[in-house]
Amino acid sequence: MPQVSLFRLYSLRAVYLIIALGLALVVWPSVIHHAEPWGLSQGVVKCMLVAFSLLCVIGIRYPLQMLPVLFWELAWKAIWLLIVALPAWQSGAMDENIMGTAIECLVAIIIPLAMPWKYVIARYIQQPGDRWRAA
Repeated sequence: MPQVSLFRLYSLRAVYLIIALGLALVVWPSVIHHAEPWGLSQGVVKCMLVAFSLLCVIGIRYPLQMLPVLFWELAWKAIWLLIVALPAWQSGAMDENIMGTAIECLVAIIIPLAMPWKYVIARYIQQPGDRWRAA
């Protein structure tokens, strides 16, 4: 397994910290102090973001073990940008809500910049998977 530099580990920790702090400032207050019941979609989104922020806090201590959390974040945002934002922009149907979410999704550019790609390739692509049958 390739050695991950201390700089790269601290870069990952910074990404986890930025995400955790951002969600702590934006989402947590609305979760703690919401007065009315949420609808299904809003409740799901808020609860997923709270869980994600807690996993990012764990990622500060264990940056390599929590990489799948960052893969998930990068994947859903890239998919959303390609499937929702890009067609809306191309058709001229980009409204304020889509634009705001697109800007929030584009912040995820910090993830591939901090990602230890040699480690990711060695660990998640080249390394054999776990066995499927009893030994």
